[in-house]
Amino acid sequence: MLYLLTFITSIPALALYEPALRHPVAFIAGAGNVNKIYLGALLELLLIIANIGTAVVIVPIMRRQFEDLSIGYVTARIVECTFILTLAAIKDWTFILGPGWVVGWGNGLILGYMMYRTRLVPRAWTWLGLVGGPLIIISGTIVMFRGGHPSGSLQGVATIPEFLWELFLGVYCTTWGFKRDAPILSGNVR
Repeated sequence: MLYLLTFITSIPALALYEPALRHPVAFIAGAGNVNKIYLGALLELLLIIANIGTAVVIVPIMRRQFEDLSIGYVTARIVECTFILTLAAIKDWTFILGPGWVVGWGNGLILGYMMYRTRLVPRAWTWLGLVGGPLIIISGTIVMFRGGHPSGSLQGVATIPEFLWELFLGVYCTTWGFKRDAPILSGNVR
């Protein structure tokens, strides 16, 4: 449910912030609705709590087989949250570095690999993270060094597998939970 909460909080928060971030002078000079900014900030804080929660919930299980990677996953989520929490004046850079780059390492590669190896979810779905993570890392790097908008077409298309991976995790785990026959749950770790 925490993964689903990241979708529920992040997408509306961006929509609420966007007018003030794109045209700050017009927002300040006009009759900008400051309540939208407050609501966006609240949603961002809930997003941070949900992001860290996704890592904290998975670590006790994953550390049975992947002590180092599970700590790396928590670290990646905390770094992503740090970028999300950074000042609005550098919102584009926080998006590029957090959801547009670090998430490829944390949710895509690290979590995708651990889920693939542990079989806690159907293995075929883990490939969305294992492919989506590198796509986000590459597209995020291109946006950082070549310019372009973080939500432009290149990064938008490259984000689709990672988006589907995280959505799948939220829906699957909320509906069915982890696969009960996964070796890591029975102590049969290979």
